[in-house]
Amino acid sequence: MELNKFIKKGTDTTNIVVSNEVPVIEFKLLKNIACISHGFSTRLGGVSTGCFESMNLSLTRGDDAALVTENFRRFTDALGMDWQRMVFSDQTHTTNVGIVTEADMGKGIVRAKDYHDIDGLVTDVKNLPLVTFFADCVPLFFVDDVRHVIGLSHSGWRGTAGKIGLETIKTMVRHFNCRPENIKAAIGPSICKDCYEISKDVADIFAGNFSKEAYESFMTDKGSGKYMLDLWKANEIVLLEGGLLKENIAVTDICTCCNSELMWSHRKTGSARGSLAAFLMLKNGD
Repeated sequence: MELNKFIKKGTDTTNIVVSNEVPVIEFKLLKNIACISHGFSTRLGGVSTGCFESMNLSLTRGDDAALVTENFRRFTDALGMDWQRMVFSDQTHTTNVGIVTEADMGKGIVRAKDYHDIDGLVTDVKNLPLVTFFADCVPLFFVDDVRHVIGLSHSGWRGTAGKIGLETIKTMVRHFNCRPENIKAAIGPSICKDCYEISKDVADIFAGNFSKEAYESFMTDKGSGKYMLDLWKANEIVLLEGGLLKENIAVTDICTCCNSELMWSHRKTGSARGSLAAFLMLKNGD
């Protein structure tokens, strides 16, 4: 395996562990929470071929469905999850958060989804893996180990500007009586500020949704209508706005674009690629 090639940035917040020859990225903040299993994939350890080689976790990009299913089986086995119980998001860059129940078991993998435009998932059901998909956008993990409630959201630039992280926290509070100060969160592997140039129209949307001080902390004006956007910092600000404690937030140290040989990156490789995925599940037992 080529794990020694990973480029890490900033604070050391993740581990890369290997189970049955499948690399799994885990957060140090979350790994010792007894009631959950979590992980984030790489490009390694799967069976897909060609432009999808090898751990492609998307059934919608043209890869052989049997190979993708085997990839899911391998990755969930590494996490101690049942692949047939996974529940997929339906990502369209919204800030919509859906509540997942036992009735949703298997939707997206063994039966069709009957919901649309859902970029975030929240549940208190055990042994029900939540799954969201990425190739530069930001995965957001949420764990309340007091109420035993979890959330997993997809936050691209639109989701970040719209504050899907805040919407996920509100859903956990409103529907499950979670307290923000009890929620631990991780901002997962995604594109870093050094790699993420955007145009003025996108920057203006952020300027309208954040305070001047917050905006200036994550946006750098390069001139000529170009800006560099720090999605990691912007999402951290959103989570703090939602009432999370700073010490309960872990910010990734892995950029998908900097590590495009090991991670799927849309910015680096375009549309001929596979997808990464984030997994989060409440375990059986206390």
